[in-house]
Amino acid sequence: MPARRSRKRIRNVSPPRAVTADAPNAVWCLDFAEDRTLNGTKLRILCVTDEFTRESLAIEVGRSFKSERACSVLENLIRQRGRPGALRMDNGPEFVAMALRGLCHRRGINASYIEPGKPWQNGFAESFISRLRDEFLDGEVFSSILEAQVRLGLWRRYYNQERLHSSLGYKPPAEFAAFWTAAEEAKNTVETKALVGV
Repeated sequence: MPARRSRKRIRNVSPPRAVTADAPNAVWCLDFAEDRTLNGTKLRILCVTDEFTRESLAIEVGRSFKSERACSVLENLIRQRGRPGALRMDNGPEFVAMALRGLCHRRGINASYIEPGKPWQNGFAESFISRLRDEFLDGEVFSSILEAQVRLGLWRRYYNQERLHSSLGYKPPAEFAAFWTAAEEAKNTVETKALVGV
């Protein structure tokens, strides 16, 4: 009788830490959606969002996704927006791989892994992907990966610039982010003037 092989389990690489999205770039959350092209090619869709502003920072499409590609997406975002305080993600192989853990270490980013089997700990990512599926993916058919990438890019622009969010005071994420930044700058100016006695 052949010996039973036990399934290799990916262990949580660090205990979950309580991280709070209290400003833009405080927490970016990462997760994957899946779809298929018209001819049945599997699509893996990496979604990166800012938990505080609700902005969709990136939607990247591929047949598969290695951790090196996820790192490349994140490095591009860091160059554009600055470094996030934390990345909230599950324990999928793309996220626990050495490449992504190394990026977090080099950049001083808190790798905030959720506990296995508890997707609600990454609730905003789950909510975003649910909206993406309900509002776009379920009603679309893609003939190729390139078409999926282009059309998802257009939907991302709509989501950020036009789609109203009740949690943001019925503003689109980009408008809310700009409003919050302007309010913080005005507050800092007032505080600085008070300190110097102007």
